Amino acid sequence: MNTINTSTQLGKLVATAILSAFAAGFAGLSGASDAIAEQSVTVKYGDLNLSNQQGASALYRRIVLAAHQVCDSTQDLSALAKAKACRDKAIADAVTKVGHPGLIAVYSANNRQPLPATVAAR
Repeated sequence: MNTINTSTQLGKLVATAILSAFAAGFAGLSGASDAIAEQSVTVKYGDLNLSNQQGASALYRRIVLAAHQVCDSTQDLSALAKAKACRDKAIADAVTKVGHPGLIAVYSANNRQPLPATVAAR
């Protein structure tokens, strides 16, 4: 049981770090990105079993929602492309960081551009 709890806590920490890191990475893009750089969202998934399709899909949906929360903080039409790039990078970074094959499969099914081969080989 301790292994599962430790793994769950580590997963929560990793998810928070992922979303914080990508948000900070976009700090220099524009004035709208100043708001993005200050935001992070914790994606919890200790309740999910990533070894099955439903669990991996649920985590993917949570990652996508978190990326929208962090990246879509602007109403400026000129910033929409940057917000989309922010979401795409956030999702790819989060999936890469978790590195679970089931989650990678869900990502690949939902995106035209696959993750780098080194990630998919994990």
